[in-house]
Amino acid sequence: MDFLTLFLIYLCFVLAAAALLCTCSGRKGSFLSRSVSGASQVLALVIPTQLQRVTHRALHRLFHTRSCLFVVLHIALQAAVYGEYTWEVLVYCWELQFPLLLLLLPYLLLAGNLGCFVLCSRANPGIITKSNHASLAKIYAYDGVLFQKGVMCPTCNMEKPARSKHCSCCGVCVHRFDHHCVWVNNCIGACNAKYFFLYLSTLAAMAATVAVITAAFLIQVVLLSNMMHGSYVDDQGQEHAVEILFLIQHLFLTFPRIVFMLGFVILLTLVLGAYCCFNLYLALTNQTSNEWYKSRRYWCSHHLTSQPHDRQAAYKNIYSKGVWMNLKEIFKPSTVLERKKKT
Repeated sequence: MDFLTLFLIYLCFVLAAAALLCTCSGRKGSFLSRSVSGASQVLALVIPTQLQRVTHRALHRLFHTRSCLFVVLHIALQAAVYGEYTWEVLVYCWELQFPLLLLLLPYLLLAGNLGCFVLCSRANPGIITKSNHASLAKIYAYDGVLFQKGVMCPTCNMEKPARSKHCSCCGVCVHRFDHHCVWVNNCIGACNAKYFFLYLSTLAAMAATVAVITAAFLIQVVLLSNMMHGSYVDDQGQEHAVEILFLIQHLFLTFPRIVFMLGFVILLTLVLGAYCCFNLYLALTNQTSNEWYKSRRYWCSHHLTSQPHDRQAAYKNIYSKGVWMNLKEIFKPSTVLERKKKT
């Protein structure tokens, strides 16, 4: 079927783009990274060397240097979704007498999301400087496993405080470093972690709300048309009762942009929802994604090298102080960052 072919191409494109993004912006050593690396080695046998070098330099510049490209892409995707929602879904739902507050909810979430986006991208994530280094070094103790005392940052020429990391994209050391987010073009650290959490939550809520309203509109169309109780004649002239696949294909042919948008926001809701749950878990346990990854890598190396009777030993997070205090640390971090002196 034409619908199935188009939908599979669309789904493969979205999944391939997501895999490329996760691989290039993620950490080395993951299963996805190894899989794509293996595929790249196979493709290297048929792709000219010069083209490989150009592609490698382009991907490195795209994912490992500060760039506004993903910010522009982020805004373009939001504009496309909200343009389609406003142009068609909102109009149809208004005619079907959907509640006004429900129809305006995506715009309220968009306003909050844009505010959190600006705060997250413009805020100082917790850059460690010569003037605030001594103060920040006293906030967290070294656990002796993930963070060792006396480790120097060769770029900043300073001893790394516990829970800090040097960001190669921004070229600075960041206090309580979580990760560098290409979508906000900034590091996520102690001072903007709360904005990132709210940005991510509102983004997931936006996608979920648009998906629910759009799905409700399509269901309402099906119910009003009484299509489920009808029948259709195939190419061989045989009559069949309406099936789900035929119904989806009919909706796609009738509302192609709406169905494509619905598929995109559903996929986005699932991905962002899972990522929100992961970030909530990190917040409740007082971990950063950098620490979570390093602790898993430590556990794997310890499990492989230790004796069988010692394999129950695992990394202990010394920074967790209970659920309430952990959440409080996200929204009211203990930092003493450099401030401009009043003249």
